[in-house]
Amino acid sequence: MTKQQKIICIGSVLWDVIGKSDVEMQIGTDIGGRIQRLPGGVALNVAMALAREGLPPALLSSVGQDGEGHELIARLNEMGLLTKFIYRPSHLPTDVYMAIEGANGVIAAIADAHSLELAGNAILTPLFDGQLGTEESPFDGIAVLDGNLTEALLEDIAHKPIFSEMDLRIAPASPGKVLRLKHFLQHPNAVLYVNKVEADLMLNSVFDDAFDAARALVENGAARVFVTNGANAAVDACPDQTFCATPPKVEANRLTGAGDTFIAAQIAAELSGMPRKLALEKAVEAAATYVKGENK
Repeated sequence: MTKQQKIICIGSVLWDVIGKSDVEMQIGTDIGGRIQRLPGGVALNVAMALAREGLPPALLSSVGQDGEGHELIARLNEMGLLTKFIYRPSHLPTDVYMAIEGANGVIAAIADAHSLELAGNAILTPLFDGQLGTEESPFDGIAVLDGNLTEALLEDIAHKPIFSEMDLRIAPASPGKVLRLKHFLQHPNAVLYVNKVEADLMLNSVFDDAFDAARALVENGAARVFVTNGANAAVDACPDQTFCATPPKVEANRLTGAGDTFIAAQIAAELSGMPRKLALEKAVEAAATYVKGENK
């Protein structure tokens, strides 16, 4: 990667186990469908999408030395992702995410990211030991962070000088973890990527749409924020400019990972020199294509 395109993705690298049915489901539904196991996790989903854009990043995460971990690393190497910086503990298993999707959306999901949380700051060692940076020469590229990191680790990244040169791109991972990102709300180098539900939770309010949510986050100190809202308009906002883009209408064939695809497409478009509004439009189109199931 060139200096201008230096990217690391920090957070969950795990197996996604997704059960999917083509019919609407409710809690307690027991029905036939398909179950897939795929590489996943927010940081990894963004990394895979960046690789599809020709920008394979380095990964900082924890992956066990169990059979699942060895298989996962092999798959990532085949994709051209940089896995050599991943922390590989022998005493922790490889994490896993499990979700049930119906025609009416995600019914339920559980993220078992306990190994990532227990690994703590060990996953950041390459940023200190000279592999990716040192305290005297900090990493100064783009760092995508996800909310599966512990709040203590996110707070360190938000406040310690060694992280101050990074272009921080922050994704919550889930509505239940969005409050972990409070340390970045007034961070000058942080770009927040949230959906409207997460914006509502972050500000303890209920907004009419992504535009109102984005403006409220900016008014509360966000340097720049992206707010998506399903099939409705997405927004890119900072104190002096706000842009909106509405996704094309598509049939939803998959949901898990759509937000991560949005993030990667937006970053790639911006790095290519595309103006902000066009980059936003590319991102919503990429997410819609993903939801439709036309890319892998």
